[in-house]
Amino acid sequence: MNPDRLIHMANSIGDFFAAMPDADEARNGIATHIRKFWDPRMRRAMFQHIDQAAESGLHPLVLQALQQHRGELLPLETS
Repeated sequence: MNPDRLIHMANSIGDFFAAMPDADEARNGIATHIRKFWDPRMRRAMFQHIDQAAESGLHPLVLQALQQHRGELLPLETS
């Protein structure tokens, strides 16, 4: 997965939800959208990028949403 494309997509989602007056509701909306509409490989690639990059390129609200909801967004690893 191309991290630049994922960042662009995530920031576009963040732009939509940033208009909400309640930041908690916005973060929940971002996480819900990503959980519902992003393939597990996309979510995994985004978290790999966040973990490896010093500067993620993500809108702060998006980064907060991803960090806050990491456990429910990452698919369980199977061996």
